Amino acid sequence: MQVSVENTSALERRMTIGVPAERIESEVNKRLQQTARKAKIPGFRPGKVPMSVIRQRYEDGARQEALGDLIQATFYEAVVEQKLNPAGAPSVEPKTFEKGKDLEYIATFEVFPEFTVAGFESISVERLSADVADSDLDNMLEILRKQNVSFEVADRAAQNEDQLNIDFVGKIDGEAFAGGSATGTQLVLGSGRMIPGFEDGLVGAKAGEERVLNLTFPEDYQNLELAGKTAEFTVTVNTVSAPTLPELNETFFKQFGIKETNIEGFRTEVRKNMERELRQAIKSKVKNQVMDGLLAANPIEVPKALLENEVNRLRVQAVQQFGGNIKPDQLPAELFEEQAKRRVELGLIVAEVVKQFDLKPDDTRVRELIQEMASAYQEPEQVVAWYYKNEQQMNEVRSVVLEEQVVDTVLQKASVTDKAVSYEEAVKPVEAPQAD
Repeated sequence: MQVSVENTSALERRMTIGVPAERIESEVNKRLQQTARKAKIPGFRPGKVPMSVIRQRYEDGARQEALGDLIQATFYEAVVEQKLNPAGAPSVEPKTFEKGKDLEYIATFEVFPEFTVAGFESISVERLSADVADSDLDNMLEILRKQNVSFEVADRAAQNEDQLNIDFVGKIDGEAFAGGSATGTQLVLGSGRMIPGFEDGLVGAKAGEERVLNLTFPEDYQNLELAGKTAEFTVTVNTVSAPTLPELNETFFKQFGIKETNIEGFRTEVRKNMERELRQAIKSKVKNQVMDGLLAANPIEVPKALLENEVNRLRVQAVQQFGGNIKPDQLPAELFEEQAKRRVELGLIVAEVVKQFDLKPDDTRVRELIQEMASAYQEPEQVVAWYYKNEQQMNEVRSVVLEEQVVDTVLQKASVTDKAVSYEEAVKPVEAPQAD
């Protein structure tokens, strides 16, 4: 087998492979002999059909099959011989494809980038620390109560946090527009569900009252046809209902699947959940900073095949998340390219760190992570047992732990600053940078 390799770009390889005719004919003959043993042809007993008849009937198909298998096999042999690491399937172009002659074909493909991860010392990380104070716990209990609020019809003017049942008709230049009207809509004042000014304009209204609101849609409104336009809304208030917060009692506690029947026990369980959320938030923020630092310090070229695969994966996820009748390939690739590129780059960089430092998932950390996740359930022991019986789930946990070990490896050399903050600041999501 003859092999030559040409570097057509940083990652693309153009490999010419020659396969001797003798090897091709040997593979064709093997297939014809297998066919002869089981072929059923009128006038001949099974296994007694002359090879000339077999060849006449089946040689073309056997040759096509043999050539396909040989291209696959010889490509694998060639990349092993040349010590290449393909990042995707090759594009194959036959040069000679004639019976009795050597097979020569060109395989064009990308390889994984070869690099050494460096620059750990240039990475700066701010590591937050916080505690769950009693005031944080009190605030959380109020949030839980507000999430379970009930409403009772009240004979008074509407206030913020009241729930109104309304009918409304919206018009632009005297004409009703799509999506601008509704009947029997429940709206909590102050929820921010409607455009600016709509909810404020209903404060003080009573049941049976009609109000006319002249409002302007925001310039960045999601419906571009309405963005920046002025509309007149005629709103009829059907009912005004005042909020009633639930009592912190056994009935309330049971809604959260907590066995405790007293307030102290409930507070203890809520505090545990808050502390778990706090640990996860701090860990996530440190990890994001480390990954950003690794990307900045290690610019690499991404194989197009890997990028395309990741874009397609994100397309499928988007369709699954948002539903509808749209097919994944109908979504523009540009929507996902930036995110896909980051994922692929990080995947390659993290894999290289694992290789460079010979990291293996720590069994103790794997078990600790499973126990941490299981602690959020009523029967944690059953959850732990389920993980250990499910190899796919175990592999996912091992991957998470391995990523954490990569972060720890980087932190040993990075510039780390510890900062004490409040619980609220620690768990607050990092805001995405605004586009220019």
